[in-house]
Amino acid sequence: MSTALRLATRGSPLALAQAVIVAAKLEAIGVTAELVVVDTEGDRRRDVALAVIAGQGVFTKEVQAAVLEGAADVAVHSAKDLPSVTPEGLVLASVPERADAADVIVGVPLGVLGPGATVATGAPRRRALLLSERPDLNIVGLRGNIETRLDALGTDGIDAVVVAMAALERLGLKGRVAERLEPGDFIPQVGQGAIALECGESSHALEALAAIDDHDAHLALRCERAFLAELGAGCELPGGAYATCAGDLVVVQGVLMFEDGSSTARGLYSDEDPELAGRSLASLLKAELDTTRGGT
Repeated sequence: MSTALRLATRGSPLALAQAVIVAAKLEAIGVTAELVVVDTEGDRRRDVALAVIAGQGVFTKEVQAAVLEGAADVAVHSAKDLPSVTPEGLVLASVPERADAADVIVGVPLGVLGPGATVATGAPRRRALLLSERPDLNIVGLRGNIETRLDALGTDGIDAVVVAMAALERLGLKGRVAERLEPGDFIPQVGQGAIALECGESSHALEALAAIDDHDAHLALRCERAFLAELGAGCELPGGAYATCAGDLVVVQGVLMFEDGSSTARGLYSDEDPELAGRSLASLLKAELDTTRGGT
């Protein structure tokens, strides 16, 4: 296989590291890759909390537009940044082997943090999960690239920071981990640890992208994205899903919560159809939390 592909990516250190991973996989099968760096709305609006703009494609729209407008052949995304609906004209063509989907604590492990300790995270899901286990914690907001988040440790009384293991691994910062939070308990964000590759519906890139696709990772992401789609754009409750493959089955664990961690719905569902598994679990969790909310 011999061709050349232009890979559109954000310009953050993590996004570039992920694009380099993809480029290396392509070059291993004889495909030359060139990076096309794109400035995104999410990178420009660093003064706005992620909770406000989450799910709006602020880290993906311009990258996708580069492909749709012919400036690039492939859009490289952190899968967790993708909205649940793929834009017309594009397909989710490939999901390379997934990295560790777990969240991690940098600083002081959760069980060692004293009463009222301050933990920084910009994600409502992480906030709710932390408070469901440790309601005494003081959770403060935080955003920016990984280096910026890690630099916040020890400033303004911040004792610990929660970030994704995959981000630290890809940036060579795994040594900063104080505690890995097991994904089966601390359910990750949909798509966490996965790289999603989009291209045009009839693109010449399809063959090359299929060659670097990981079957299980792709099925798991389809399941988790179906979970997200079933929750719907209007769902303001924090949630997460983590899918794995077991033989012919896709097994997905999920959580949906009140942001203060006071009520939590958890569940597991499995099916040969990844979308059905994801949608079914989301429906069950929504119904359970709606019942809880209706009784309060």
